Formats: sequence, C-alpha cells, structure tokens
Amino acid sequence: MSTSNEPSKINGQINSIVGSAEQLVGTAIETAFQAVGGSAEPSQFTTDGKERHAKGEAEIKAAQAEGYVEGTADRIEGKKDSIVGAITGDKTQQMKGNVQDSGVVAAQQARAVDTFVLQEIRAVVDA
Repeated sequence: MSTSNEPSKINGQINSIVGSAEQLVGTAIETAFQAVGGSAEPSQFTTDGKERHAKGEAEIKAAQAEGYVEGTADRIEGKKDSIVGAITGDKTQQMKGNVQDSGVVAAQQARAVDTFVLQEIRAVVDA
C-alpha cells in the first residue's frame, strides 16, 4: 500500500504532463512578449514547468524501480516455496510457489507494457 512519501506513477505522470503544459504556456507567453520587443528571458511558467516535468519523470522512474524490486522479492519467495515444496513433497506449497512466481512475472510484464505506452503518450504530449 502506498503512502504519501512513496513514489507514485500516477502522481509522477500528472506532474510530468502539467509541467509540460506549463512549459507550453510559458513558451507562448515568451514568444508573444518577444514579438512586441520584450525580454527573451524564460518566463516563470517555463522554468517552473521544466522543473515540475523533471520531478514528475523522476517520480515515475522511482515508482517503476520500487515496483520491480517488490516484484523481484515476491518472485524469490515464490521460487523458495516451490523448491521447498518439491523437496518436502508438499505439492500444495510447491504449486502455491509456482503460482506466485507466475503471477509476479505476468505483473512485471504488464508493468513493462504500461511503461512503454506511457512513454509513447508522453512523447506525443511533449511534441
């Protein structure tokens, strides 16, 4: 269960997208301001947007890494149960370990697909 101190992919995605939007607004403001002879310095929208986008991307990566580590620990536990069950002849424990391992593998593969899709969406949004 996540707490407010743990990285969140959803929160990271929101911050990344909002940051990109802030950058877009900032760039539009800067372009309009420069068109009438104003300063070429980045606006607060642009600098805040870049920072928020970068923090969002970092949070996404941290949440992905945390999920992978947790999944790997679960896989190890499943393998252990499977091996102990096989050695002791406890077919229930062996089957439980195999199911746990298979479930974690499927979850990790689903996360990989999710990550790819989100990267593609962000690439379109950032373009």
